Amino acid sequence: MPVPPLAEPAARQRIPEWLRFRLPTSDSFAHTRALLDELKLHTVCESARCPNHWECWSKGTATFMIAGDRCTRACGFCAVTTAKPFALEIDEPARVAEATRRMGLKHVVITAVARDDLADGGANHFRETIEKVRALNPGVVIEILTPDFNASEASIDAVLAANPDIFNHNLETVRRLTPSVRSRATYDRSLAVLSLVKQKCAAAIHTKSGIMLGLGETQTEVHEAFLDLRGAGCDLLTLGQYLQPSLKHLPVVEYITPAAFDEYGNHARSLGFKHVASGPMVRSSYHADEFKDVRTGLKSAS
Repeated sequence: MPVPPLAEPAARQRIPEWLRFRLPTSDSFAHTRALLDELKLHTVCESARCPNHWECWSKGTATFMIAGDRCTRACGFCAVTTAKPFALEIDEPARVAEATRRMGLKHVVITAVARDDLADGGANHFRETIEKVRALNPGVVIEILTPDFNASEASIDAVLAANPDIFNHNLETVRRLTPSVRSRATYDRSLAVLSLVKQKCAAAIHTKSGIMLGLGETQTEVHEAFLDLRGAGCDLLTLGQYLQPSLKHLPVVEYITPAAFDEYGNHARSLGFKHVASGPMVRSSYHADEFKDVRTGLKSAS
């Protein structure tokens, strides 16, 4: 079955004013940079060329990316390098835990590249990292952003055994565009991962997902994706503007206005999501620690 093409932008568009911002400068940015270099840690902030990393690092926060900086997949939107990965670094979980301690984080986000070269997809490395972080930082809220592990129940069980507080797996885009946007991942498999986590953990773990807008999706398709996520039991949702990392990546078809993001956010909330972050600069882990009501619920339920 042929892959449906993405819509073509009429012309390369100018970045609108609401996406223009000044780069912050502070001692905190340099301190975060130095700490990550010292502990030889990767962050999705750099590897995925996140536009928010200047702000986040200036505030002393970062999203740790474990299992290396080489991904076995080649998604059309993602700037992370696609190449044969190196072997896992056994001491990486301890280094992530130490960085979390030094940064004084109350809410830590841990993600990883896809590791299809490993039998468990890197699931046990996730588990070890969660355990090390929690042991060194009692009381910290741990949010993980995972690949799909090819929907392996054994791999998902390995991650859940460490009891993360929030399990995030991104749907990324609408059903029609998934074959063109995501490498090897499928729309239904991502829904299955979220559904499986919710079935196994019910209220003990909050599930979360994110969608990029501006790739040519329609409003009806976005609303359908919301319903599919709710059907999978997804609790938390992020919606942000897709930005082209380089000319080699998928083009931006449309810049979604802040008003349209507000409308999408309100519609998602009406469907029962416990928390929705919707805006042009929102990313999966951007201001994740601001889910105060969610954190309170997690700790009171545990």
